[in-house]
Amino acid sequence: MVDRQRPGISSERDGDADDAPARAEPTKLIQSVQRALRIMELVGRHADGVSAPRIAFECGLNRATAYNLLRTLVYEGYLRRDGEGRYSLGLEVSDRYSELTRAIAGPKTCGDYMRRLSAETGYSTFVARFVEDRPAVTEVIEGNRSPHVEDLIVGFDDGAHATALGKALLATLPPHDRARFLKAAGMRRFTGRTLIEPDAFEHDLAVYGESGVYAELGQFKEDVACAGVVVRRDGSPAERVVFAVAMPLTDIRERWEPMSARLREAAAELQPLV
Repeated sequence: MVDRQRPGISSERDGDADDAPARAEPTKLIQSVQRALRIMELVGRHADGVSAPRIAFECGLNRATAYNLLRTLVYEGYLRRDGEGRYSLGLEVSDRYSELTRAIAGPKTCGDYMRRLSAETGYSTFVARFVEDRPAVTEVIEGNRSPHVEDLIVGFDDGAHATALGKALLATLPPHDRARFLKAAGMRRFTGRTLIEPDAFEHDLAVYGESGVYAELGQFKEDVACAGVVVRRDGSPAERVVFAVAMPLTDIRERWEPMSARLREAAAELQPLV
């Protein structure tokens, strides 16, 4: 955040402060909001986290006030507290940054969009299409918070029944075409969670189809969850496009709702880019 003048601290810079008009402080400022913002600024400068006593000292707060503010910021998701009692920035900060960057300038290509979303969330992003009548990965941007999945590379066209990309693409097919594809391709078991029965797979598509966000939770790789949406479903199968993100399986409970909302936005935002 912008460094604001504090009482008792000179704001002179380069000797020209006397020539600049003073910025009047508004009346009726909410001190608790100011204090929370100071805490956010301080925590943001400590990539490895910072303790509550240090936060209280550096922000000039008594410990009771600091703990109350920290507890609130953690509850709202703007900070997180690790097992050693150190605080770091929470995932809600990433969401606000995402909204800001989208408001400032939109991406020009699908690749730009994927790189931006991966940078904002830390999650790997994927695009898939039907290639020679098989769901295949066509674009990948890896995120630093997602487990590396060596199979999910450009050109991968196996295991459609076990990936969110494959599920979303197969959901665009009529049931008889989908059944014919699954019979020909087979439903190999990748993990103990993989759906290997056509009826179970159809039920899975029906459940996720209600929200428009298709997911697999450890069905392709034990420690990975993936969620995807259909970006384009009109035209021939070769013209259909899906978009997905992969994340650690442990993140899915906390991030399912905001990520589902973000994926629905992505489906609309990517339409002119694919």
